[in-house]
Formats: sequence, structure tokens, C-alpha cells
Amino acid sequence: MAAIAAARDGSFRALNEASLVEYVRATPVIRELLGGGSEIGELSIMEVGDGNLNFVYIVVGPFGSVVIKQALPYIRCVGESWPMTKDRAYFEMLALKEQGRYCPGHVPEVYHFDRIMSLIAMRYLKPPHIILRKGLIAGIEYPLLAEHMSDFMAKTLFFTSLLYHSTTEHRRAVAEFCGNVELCRLTEQVVFSDPYKMAPHNRWTSPYLDEDAQAIREDDILKLEVAGLKSMFCERAQALIHGDLHTGSIMVTSDSTQVIDPEFAFYGPMGFDIGAFLGNLILGFFAQDGHANEDSNREQYKNWILKTVEDTWNLFHKKFISHWNEHKDGSGEAYPSPIYSKAELLQQVQSIYLEDLFHDSLGFGAAKMIRRIVGIAHVEDLESITDTSRRAHCERRALEFAKTLLKERRQFRTIEEVTAAALASV
Repeated sequence: MAAIAAARDGSFRALNEASLVEYVRATPVIRELLGGGSEIGELSIMEVGDGNLNFVYIVVGPFGSVVIKQALPYIRCVGESWPMTKDRAYFEMLALKEQGRYCPGHVPEVYHFDRIMSLIAMRYLKPPHIILRKGLIAGIEYPLLAEHMSDFMAKTLFFTSLLYHSTTEHRRAVAEFCGNVELCRLTEQVVFSDPYKMAPHNRWTSPYLDEDAQAIREDDILKLEVAGLKSMFCERAQALIHGDLHTGSIMVTSDSTQVIDPEFAFYGPMGFDIGAFLGNLILGFFAQDGHANEDSNREQYKNWILKTVEDTWNLFHKKFISHWNEHKDGSGEAYPSPIYSKAELLQQVQSIYLEDLFHDSLGFGAAKMIRRIVGIAHVEDLESITDTSRRAHCERRALEFAKTLLKERRQFRTIEEVTAAALASV
């Protein structure tokens, strides 16, 4: 009963499968979800965490199931040599509840939170739900992905911004999430700093990409652009962002899309979320040639990915403007209606806002692509290509496109120009 005793005396203990059974049996909310009563019956527990930070368990009881996620005081993929606050579980819980309030159809419900144990119990997304990244590797098309993700991003970003909030509400929310400083600092390091210098945890497909990695470290124009993005990431509290919205943080079926793992959440630039999602889709696009075989050249699938990129941005743009128009006379204080009552002036403001957001998204997306090739944490889309020379070929093309996108993003006027440039790069 060590886990229960730890919780009662105010101390933290890392759970394993055996101690998790004790914890579940002693926690009424979870026990009721799984089968009720003190004699809950046999439990099936499987650890499924394949991310970089946490342990994740699927717990199945006689009459129900739940996912239990525990944050440990270090980064899982590195070990105890890289300490990390357990409080990230608290911010993940807050974000799940806030995002679920605005977009309940695409966020799993939180059932239980234990701050002492840094533990969240939430809805189990049952099969056939799989991680989107694995679906992209397998070449599976998801016809509702763009519709669902544009909906999630438009709602969660608009309704947590000053376009909807009063400044009082906004500052209060910003202050709450400012406590997630260690996760923000981790992003600052691994996305905006480490790839552009010799850092101990950096890695790439060597020796094939040795010169490519060195070229990034010596590219002063690239560094200037990244410095601007880092400044925006650190200073601009635009909306509540997921903070790690890549294709490994989304679970899907043909008709369901669920956004998970918002432990990096804080009030930051909207473009960081949009760029993370689009940038990871584009990484999936460049990886397809490495997964092509005699049964499938993946050309049709590559076109589907790029069409999904286009549809996601275009639908997001449409929905975001729709939310803005619907609530233009509300409590949002960014552009108060007594000042921006003229239709043509409001349209001009919206055009400027969305154009800036588009270019922000392209910049952040490009930075996320670069860090996934020459930084600490890579993506399975590329890592699963077993032929290293073939993998390096895909990575080099992705890297060159990302560098161009980062430096020249302001020259792109439409998302179709971006996807055309990606297609021309392969």
C-alpha cells in the first residue's frame, strides 16, 4: 500500500503496475468507473507511454476502462540526469478541462486529478483509435482530420484570446499558466536554441547529415529568424496554446479526432500550435518516399497529406473569422466594437490579424521541423525508415524546405503556395 500511504502523508511515489492496482482500488472515482464497489474484481493494466516525458497506463476493469497518466520528476527519454517538474501534470489537467469546455468533441474527459501524485485519470480512447503519426506512417487517410483539427484550433485559440476575453479575465488566466515555466523553458531550449549550436543531446542521421547539421549551426540568417520566433514564444501571451500539438498528440479513427497530452500548455502565440500541427504533417509528407514500396509508391497519399494541410488552414481561417464576427460585440477587448464598428474597418483588422498569424504559423512550423531532424527528439515518421541513406535523403529534403520556409515565410500569401513549394522539393 506504499502508493496510498505516500498520497496520505503528502509525499510522491512513482507507480508501477502493482502499486497502481492499490491506488485504483483505494480511489472511489476511478473504482466506480471500472466496476464499482470495494471488491472491484480483476484489473488489466498495460503501460503504453511512448512519449518523451511520462508514464501512461491503460486500466481495464470488469465494467469500464480509464487511462492513468503520471508525471515523474525527470524526462523519461533521458532519465534522472535531466530533472523536470512534476507540476506539468497540474497544467495538463487545467488545459484539458479548459480546451474540453470549448471543444468537448475533440478532448478526452478528465475524471480525477491527484496533485500530490502528479496523476491524471481520463477517458480511455478505445481502439480503433490510434496515434495519428502511426496512421500517417501506415498510409491511412482520415477524411475528417482537417475539419476536426481546424475546429479544435479555431475554438480553443479564439475563445482563450483577447478577441473573446476581457483584459481582466485574460491576465488572470495568463498568470495561472505562467507557473508552467519549466516546460516552456524546455521548449525554448530544444526548439529555438539547441539545433543551432553544438548541444549534448542533439543527434541526426550521421554521417549523412553531418554537413547539413553544421550548415544550420553556421546559418546567421536562420539564427536571426529563429531569434524572432523565440522572442514571440517567450513574450506573447496571445491565447491558451496546447504547446506540443504534433501528430503524436492526436488520436484518430475515420470519424473521431482527439487531442491529448497538453502538458506544455501556457498562454503563448497561436501560431505555435497551428505551426506544430502543419509542420508535423509536412514532415509526414517528406517521410512518405521512405515508406514507399513495390505495392504503393505513396504518391496519392502524399497528395492527401498536402490537401489536408491546405484544408486545415483554410477551414481554420474561415471558422476563426466566423467566431470573431459572432462575438464582435462581446466582452473581448482586443478590438472593442465602439471603435471597430465599421464593417470595412473590421474586415481590414481581421485580414491583417490572420495574415500575421499565417506567417507566424509557417515560421513556428518550420522551426519544429528543423528540431525534429537535428535536435534531441525525432519523429517516428522518419526514424522508422530503416535504410539510413534513404532516411537521410528524406530528412535532407525536409530540412531544406524547412529552412526556406523559415527564412522566406513572409513571401507566401496562401497555404496553396506553401504546399506547392513542398511538392516541388521532392
